[in-house]
Amino acid sequence: MNNNQIKITTYKTMRGLANRIRDDLNNKDFVLLYAYNGTGKTCLSMEVKKQNQKRNNNQTNTLYFNAYTEDLFSWNNDFINEGKEPKLLLNSDSKFFSGLKELALEEKISFYLNRYVDFDFKIDYKNWFISFTNLNAPEKLIKISRGEEVIFIWCFFLALCQLVADRHESYQWVKYIYIDDPVSSLDDNNTISIACDLAKLLKENKDKFKAIISSHHGLFFNVMCNELKSRSIRNIFYTKIKRQIIFISKQLMMSLFFIM
Repeated sequence: MNNNQIKITTYKTMRGLANRIRDDLNNKDFVLLYAYNGTGKTCLSMEVKKQNQKRNNNQTNTLYFNAYTEDLFSWNNDFINEGKEPKLLLNSDSKFFSGLKELALEEKISFYLNRYVDFDFKIDYKNWFISFTNLNAPEKLIKISRGEEVIFIWCFFLALCQLVADRHESYQWVKYIYIDDPVSSLDDNNTISIACDLAKLLKENKDKFKAIISSHHGLFFNVMCNELKSRSIRNIFYTKIKRQIIFISKQLMMSLFFIM
């Protein structure tokens, strides 16, 4: 391995690292970031959000998928009726669901969802919730598993990304997409499938938006590196040692995960 390909930089704050990543997007289409759990990936995504807003007259221009995104969905388990009508509630106050009632997202979500699961769903746009049913028993509402929920929320997000790519008026404010750890609670097969689907979406729409993808998942990270290796991409590894942020960047097409 040619050590000249490796550049190591230290930062005392997340702000410094966020500025560096944001600057990378001036001449790169994608930033792939690998970092261990507990090193502040979600905090970093929020810091990048601040930097993007600061550079855009304090206006939001980034669509996010991270731990906060998943918190926009919550279960009403219908304990009063012994769980007969469980619903996945949507936070109507979030810009994530901008113009939801006018979008009719079911078809776009199903385009991705049908690759992974065998249940059906319906969005109640008036009351801001989603109900689920088995394909072979559509009259009975069900509560999906945690893994299925992660996949559904991810497919929901991909549907929104497609609206961004299509220049839909409700999402014309989006210039950047930041994705943090989309494959928690998933097996390797689904992890690979999700990485491939995401890479395909990014490659097809690289002129529509720029993207930052961060993960602690080695398999997901390496599939993304391989799928995007011929594109304008910055690969990054970072960690924390004695409160300093150690940032390691390599040249295009090199996967940092295997050198650590």
